[in-house]
Amino acid sequence: MTNRIRGTHAVVLAVVAIAAPAAAAAPVSVNLRVEGESRTIFDGPVTTDGHTITTPSGGTHPCDGTNNGAHPAPVPVATAALDDGARTNGFTWDGGWFPDFEDFLVSRVADESETSNQFWYFAVNFKLGDAGGCQTRVNQGDEVLWIFDAFSKAHILKLTAPGAATTGAPVTVSVTDGGSAPISGASVGGAQTGADGKATLSFAEAGVYKLKAERS
Repeated sequence: MTNRIRGTHAVVLAVVAIAAPAAAAAPVSVNLRVEGESRTIFDGPVTTDGHTITTPSGGTHPCDGTNNGAHPAPVPVATAALDDGARTNGFTWDGGWFPDFEDFLVSRVADESETSNQFWYFAVNFKLGDAGGCQTRVNQGDEVLWIFDAFSKAHILKLTAPGAATTGAPVTVSVTDGGSAPISGASVGGAQTGADGKATLSFAEAGVYKLKAERS
């Protein structure tokens, strides 16, 4: 009888710690409007989240609300909304990266660049941001507005109107300063608002009409 001795093999188990990826910000749908010096560059719905952004002038950096410790976890933010709007709707933007604030400062949207005294900045729900665009959270249904020469503007106009009307019947529209004080002298659909911020319009033919309020 032959005894067969089998060789034994030492098995070394390596324990490797694998960090879970950072949780991504849940996307939200906002209305993004981009107002240039004399034209609306974009106005429409955008689905956005907080994410890493790359610009020609600023390079690649996170833009997700964790910037400068503003939020403990990633959230959708105002600059990411601009980035998503640009990427999905055929316009571009640029901005430098400022390490002290851990934020981008937008310097150009489409073909409109800042000057020595005219700068791009943003408002959320008709109020200018009080922190950087990578730090300011946006929520489902918010109005996100990027404005050329934002700091010289006396008002941020908000236009409200009925969703439907009858052909030939009067329609009342209202213009306010961000939803608060009425704005007189604003032009809407060929009419001007009075002291109460209201104007009356009518439409002779059936159709879909897109209205915009403008004021010097």
